[in-house]
Amino acid sequence: MRTTMLGLLTLTGCTRWDEPPPLPPAGAYKHDAAAENSQAQPIPRDGIAAALTRPLRKAGWFCAQARANADGRALWCRIAHHGAADTVQPQVAQFLLDRDDRLAWAWFPPTEADPEDHKVAAAAAPALTAIWPDAGAQLRTEINDFDDDHRTNTAGDDDEMPRTGWRDTHAEYRYDWLNGLVVTAQDTPVRRWPFGSDHYATSMSSAVDDLRAGGYDCSYPPQQNCNRSQSNGYFRVTLRGDQIVSAQFGIGSRIESGRQQHPLGQEFPHGLTFLTETVRRPVTERIEQSRRTGTSFAGIVAGTLVTIDARSSTLDRGDLVAYLDIQIGAPLAATLPV
Repeated sequence: MRTTMLGLLTLTGCTRWDEPPPLPPAGAYKHDAAAENSQAQPIPRDGIAAALTRPLRKAGWFCAQARANADGRALWCRIAHHGAADTVQPQVAQFLLDRDDRLAWAWFPPTEADPEDHKVAAAAAPALTAIWPDAGAQLRTEINDFDDDHRTNTAGDDDEMPRTGWRDTHAEYRYDWLNGLVVTAQDTPVRRWPFGSDHYATSMSSAVDDLRAGGYDCSYPPQQNCNRSQSNGYFRVTLRGDQIVSAQFGIGSRIESGRQQHPLGQEFPHGLTFLTETVRRPVTERIEQSRRTGTSFAGIVAGTLVTIDARSSTLDRGDLVAYLDIQIGAPLAATLPV
């Protein structure tokens, strides 16, 4: 039943499978606040959220509810794949549930890995099978066949990105190597998608001067990526207007004789002021713990999503050198970067 479209061919209805899926769907975030709640929550023990994410969590993924509002709730899952030369390749999955706990939308973005690894299908098939038992087998076939067929033809015969799409009784599925797999459930629309982040994050305009004081080269607005060349550091954010939604930054650590030789204050002289006062201290303490030990972390700290990918080396006398890639919060569903 595989249907790969490179031209103007369409299936039934008005769906054009040769077009990329809308990310995010039109109007998803064009609404006033609707009881927005940006305090991260663990996945409940029962219900659709638990069923969807259970196969991923058993496989080592971290999953949580990132935010919610009056119409639905957004789930965010992540795993760090470790590659050659101590590299980390994160993989993410996003789910949107409606107010009645039904899956409305899901996204399995591609990874930097070779498509032959079939990582998108490996994540999506067991998750969706948990709620739609007949969906997983076809999903694996569609994606794996597409990956095999287009292994050496990433641009398509007419320089367009090759794409495939199909539909079953549960949802519409679109897949390509640029966007990964986007799943839109049948008859389960969420009109107002959750967008809150004020529990844990401040605004970029209020944080940029402190970043500059720490040696970051920031030209905001409009720049959302800042670099600190003297320490190979970076700081980048996703925004909704001026409000920070998620922040990623890289920072080193060097422990000698039990003492930190690269204090956090060298790069953030006024502390992590892009975080609210409510969460700043516990999140900072969690980061400092990983900097002392050179260990990774993924979890919820003071209602805030925190992931830390640490690469470390132990030196003589127990001294430690490490570099940590840190993410605070999750981007809005269906937005880049993931």
